[in-house]
Amino acid sequence: MATNGYSNGGSTKGKPIKCKAAVAWGPGEPLVMQEVEVAPPARMEVRVKVLFTSICHTDLSFWRGENERQRRFPRIFGHEAAGVVESVGEGVEDLAPGDHVVPIFNGECGTCAYCHSSATNLCGTYRVDAFKSTMVSDNGTRFSVVNTSGDTVPVYHFLNTSTFAEYTVLDAACAVKINPAAPLEKMCLLSCGISTGVGAAWNTANVSKGSTVAIFGLGAVGLAVGEGARIRGASRIIGVDINPEKFAKGKEMGITDFINSKACGKPVHEVIRELTDGGVDYSFECSGNVDVLREAFVSTHDGWGLTVVLGIHPTPRMMPLHPMELFDGRRITGCTFGDFKGKSQLPLLVDQCMQGEVKINFDGFITHEMPFSEINEAFRLLEEGKSLRCVLRL
Repeated sequence: MATNGYSNGGSTKGKPIKCKAAVAWGPGEPLVMQEVEVAPPARMEVRVKVLFTSICHTDLSFWRGENERQRRFPRIFGHEAAGVVESVGEGVEDLAPGDHVVPIFNGECGTCAYCHSSATNLCGTYRVDAFKSTMVSDNGTRFSVVNTSGDTVPVYHFLNTSTFAEYTVLDAACAVKINPAAPLEKMCLLSCGISTGVGAAWNTANVSKGSTVAIFGLGAVGLAVGEGARIRGASRIIGVDINPEKFAKGKEMGITDFINSKACGKPVHEVIRELTDGGVDYSFECSGNVDVLREAFVSTHDGWGLTVVLGIHPTPRMMPLHPMELFDGRRITGCTFGDFKGKSQLPLLVDQCMQGEVKINFDGFITHEMPFSEINEAFRLLEEGKSLRCVLRL
């Protein structure tokens, strides 16, 4: 079977594969494009040929080693991607070689109490774990590399995915089979950014038609929240950021009002309350800053306002809220992967996009496209705020 120029023919099934990967050897060090060996998938695992991958701020955070517990190297980062199943391990029944898949960092086994519950999209075994760096079945790795001393050493995994490699091994619970007609260079964004933001508006907040929304942080996730709110018919979508250069892109993506939090002359929540007659119905914190989180919380209307936390908070600082403030009727909640159950619900979303039933502006998020070999340049663009999503072609 040939798919997007990829053909397996069974020649590599059950055998190690040598391929190129971008290996991180230490925090903040440039990624090294080098040959790695990728072991065959073990029981309930799949090996995937990665065709497209993109870079998220979470990759940057872990690469920098902002939290000491995250510093496990060498490591292969990356968690937004799309590709084709090369082979499957024992026990895998829902995936087969040639299937088009999107890796997800928040897995779904489909059998545990969590997966059976409609109240959560977490899984008892395969939920996201920021500090996990090995496979579930044996706590081992499927990557190895020869270091500068000539020794073969294990290379650690990242967020259940490790997509900065031509081939990767995933738990089958972390691979979503999608419509083979869907363009993989766009579908890779469903691995994290778009699913997280759109899902936060749809599933977590359940934004209603005619409501008001404030989004704190206009990166890819924040803009995806805006997409979700726009599709749901929000009447006013306020974008807040310290970088006014992001406002043009925000307007393109459907955000109606903008606040430069560094230049507004008063606390942002006061500005928002004035704009919206007492506060917005929903606020979304996408910056990972606890001070911004407080502004997001108090920018909502008392009595019914809801704040959804999406930002990654690497510091040990606690949430700056007093318990008595919750008695004003404002609520706050976190959101993982947009509260989508990945394997159950993403295939339907892809089909709806393909059929035109849901119109998500995938192209608006892709600001750069590059070959995989230029991954360090892609990191630089994201770090400097010059890109939303750079899609790398492997």
